[in-house]
Amino acid sequence: MAVSPQITNIVVVLFVMQVSKKIDFNDPTILLSVRALYLISNLIIAGLYLYVQSVINKKNDLTTLEYVEPAAPGSGESAKPVSTTFKGYDLQQLRSLFKGQLMGVGMMAVMHFYFKYTNPLLIQSILPLKSAFESNLVKIHIFGQPAAGDLKRPWKAGGGLMGALAGGQGPTTDKKSLEEAQKNYRGGAKEE
Repeated sequence: MAVSPQITNIVVVLFVMQVSKKIDFNDPTILLSVRALYLISNLIIAGLYLYVQSVINKKNDLTTLEYVEPAAPGSGESAKPVSTTFKGYDLQQLRSLFKGQLMGVGMMAVMHFYFKYTNPLLIQSILPLKSAFESNLVKIHIFGQPAAGDLKRPWKAGGGLMGALAGGQGPTTDKKSLEEAQKNYRGGAKEE
């Protein structure tokens, strides 16, 4: 039985919080070391994502992928049919990972330099790195796991708040849903 990444994240956070209580962040040498750890962690993640991008481009998997992207909750929009390739889908998912990482760095910069919080630097040096290595793209393109089961594209939205708001619904690939979405979707309607 595999342990859920959310459970391991909680264990890591609790452990790092206990460790960070014993660290003297007022010591400039220690503070500089923690900042360096955070920077190195983010450079490793960026390097990993760039390597994944090169592997995706090298594979150039043009297998067609059609799915229905559910509408955002409360948007009043209809589900959107999507037709892409495995390469296009993977690159789109990679852009989302890059964007999320940049947002995290931005928020951490504000918390650290403006609000003077130092403890989150330690936690944010470990959790994003752990999440990067647990991402579906890394599992498939770096660790060579087959794209089957939970790794079959399209992937359901991750856990957390956004996954809960989406009601746990992810993209669907069945023929009936695709036909219905193509018939009802207005964003891609062509004028005749």
